[in-house]
Amino acid sequence: MPSSTGLRAQADGYRAALRPGSAVGRLVIERIGVDEVVVQGATDDVLRRGPGHYPRTRLPGQGGTVGIAGHRTTFGAPLRHADRLRRGDWIVLRMPYGTYGYEVTGLRIVEPGDVEVLRSRPGAERLVLTTCHPLHTATQRLVVLAERA
Repeated sequence: MPSSTGLRAQADGYRAALRPGSAVGRLVIERIGVDEVVVQGATDDVLRRGPGHYPRTRLPGQGGTVGIAGHRTTFGAPLRHADRLRRGDWIVLRMPYGTYGYEVTGLRIVEPGDVEVLRSRPGAERLVLTTCHPLHTATQRLVVLAERA
């Protein structure tokens, strides 16, 4: 098994090779029946293909915050039931260089322009999922917060 330094180097190299729309990894959330390929980018065109990795956030293994956006009502609605997640639920990101587990710590509702939730925090490895809220509107965002387990 590679060391944490080796995994970090693999994650860094993988991130450098990603292009908009390319497959990043697989998002699995058993509690709400999600098993989706994550693509690179969070533009409307990219999100039509599946959940998208915010390019300005980290990848698993790099330390910091991994941010992923997904639709709730259109284009396969991968995060339709994100509001059903509860503290302690598990989220898994399967990457070509390793599998990363995250434990849900909470949900928040924020304004669409509130990007603070995506900022990395010193010493914290976490996953942030964002989706529209409430259903059938884009007036707010539902944010799922999870810490690396």
